Amino acid sequence: MADMARSLPLPGDPALAALARELEAHSFAAEIWDPSWRLAYFTSEYLVLSSAGADAEALVGEHFASPLMTATRERWPASATFESLRESVRGWAGYVVATTPGGRDRLRAIADPRYEDVFDDVAPEPPPAAWGTRVDVRFGNQTTGNDVLFMRVHDDEGRLAGFVALLKPEVRAAVLGMLALGDARVFERISGIVQPARRPAAVLFADIESSTPLARRLSTPAYFALVRRLAVRADRAVVEAGGIVGKHVGDGVTAFFLAEAAGSESAAARACIEAMRGIRDAARAAADRSGLDPADVTMRFGMHWGATLYVGRLMTSGRVEVTALGDEVNEAARIEACATGGRALASKALIERLDATDAAAVEVDLERVSYTSLGDLPTATEKARRDAPAIAVCEV
Repeated sequence: MADMARSLPLPGDPALAALARELEAHSFAAEIWDPSWRLAYFTSEYLVLSSAGADAEALVGEHFASPLMTATRERWPASATFESLRESVRGWAGYVVATTPGGRDRLRAIADPRYEDVFDDVAPEPPPAAWGTRVDVRFGNQTTGNDVLFMRVHDDEGRLAGFVALLKPEVRAAVLGMLALGDARVFERISGIVQPARRPAAVLFADIESSTPLARRLSTPAYFALVRRLAVRADRAVVEAGGIVGKHVGDGVTAFFLAEAAGSESAAARACIEAMRGIRDAARAAADRSGLDPADVTMRFGMHWGATLYVGRLMTSGRVEVTALGDEVNEAARIEACATGGRALASKALIERLDATDAAAVEVDLERVSYTSLGDLPTATEKARRDAPAIAVCEV
């Protein structure tokens, strides 16, 4: 996860630096504090979770309860609410008083005034090996609980090097089980586009041809089962190719293959074509599983290149998805609508992103391929002739 957020410099203390490296290696969301409760490190996963900005680095060396630390946390889009943090600290404030040089008098001078009664009302006591607490974390207008486990950190000679706080969302096991049904690679890719931005990408649209007559012929439960089987297999094909699944609208599928994630524009274009072929196989498998002739579940495919797509994560209380804005998205939909007869049409803009190696891998002869304007296709729809007649396409 370190590549998804700007990492802080490793702590100067060798024991804390070693701890930070291990936390990063295993993608823990964690805070590391020195023996005097001054910030030593926030892990990259913590920075992503809290949506902390570049100001996080300026907090290194700040005391846990300082006005700057408190004010900065309150500005972050996702951080513990001060009210819940204050109540949490009340349960272990004695440890902070005991380990802050100068004790209570020093805390009165350096801590946010809103902590004053918290530190005044407790007796200093040595911190135990570990202790747990809970805080409420604000995500936009929604608040959720986080479990926090604090532990002492010692060096090889037994010296107290500091403290580590491990954070875990307060999620029931049943909910975690639902999340586990998803592919972790998808969530990794989605978490990498927290900030919407211009991202060149290949765009794939796929849809069942003549789905309305099929839906009328089958019972509603049978048709739903078919769509579900197709969606599961189609999503797997996209993920295996390195893409991100977009919206499911009825029996349609959209997917995006980001150049930055694939490593190059050529690799993204190749992944798009490979996913298309995977979805075609998925349709046959779904038809077979539903007791249908494969000809009953014929897919149309449209593939296009989005050089200026604006791609980002859309996250609400009810869903998480990736969406892309740009003319190329609408154009990809127009291409797909023209691909009747189970064809797969790709734009010239996408095909010419392929280098020789990737073109050979998907069996595209770059020297012999020929294109037809979308508006000149016999299967061109009225919308295609109106919105994107000049887009050159070929069958792959």
